[in-house]
Amino acid sequence: MKLLIVLNDPPYGTERAYNGLRLAGALSKREGVQVRVFLFGDAVGCAIRNQKLPNGYYHLDRMVSAIVRHGGEIGCCGTCMDARGLTDELLVDGAHRSTLEEATDWTIWADKVVTF
Repeated sequence: MKLLIVLNDPPYGTERAYNGLRLAGALSKREGVQVRVFLFGDAVGCAIRNQKLPNGYYHLDRMVSAIVRHGGEIGCCGTCMDARGLTDELLVDGAHRSTLEEATDWTIWADKVVTF
C-alpha cells in the first residue's frame, strides 16, 4: 500500500503535525507500506534540523528523520520554504525541497491520501 500524508499546520502550537508524523512513523515500519510525507505552509518547520525545545516537548525533526530511516520520503514545499526564509541546508538529512509538481505526482502515486 502507498500512502501520502500531507501536513499543513505549524510544527508546534497544535498537535496536528505531531499526530501526522506519528502516523507516518508507525506506517513506515509496516511491511509492504510505502509512506511519503509532504509539508506545506508552516509545516515545513517540522523538517528543520537541530530544534531546541524545553524538556518534555516532542522533537519533530527527530520524528522526520525516523520516517526517512524507515524508508519514508519527506518533501518540503519550496515556495513555502522561501516564504519563511528557510534554506535547503536547514533541513534534516533525507528531507528535500520539493515542488507542487512533485506533490501532484505523489498524490497520483498514492493509494490513500491523509491530510493533517
